[in-house]
Amino acid sequence: MPSLKTGSIVKDDCFEVARCSSMYKIIDHLFLICFISSTIIYEVITGALEINLQS
Repeated sequence: MPSLKTGSIVKDDCFEVARCSSMYKIIDHLFLICFISSTIIYEVITGALEINLQS
């Protein structure tokens, strides 16, 4: 699995979605994306607009 870089856009294949057993402040959602051994992450290079990370 490649390392993820800040600001990169990725496409994920072969992952599972599960119910979150406990709520985390960072996501606060009922579902959780689980990466498994067959997960494939592709970095998408499309000349997409840059997302400003400052609010």
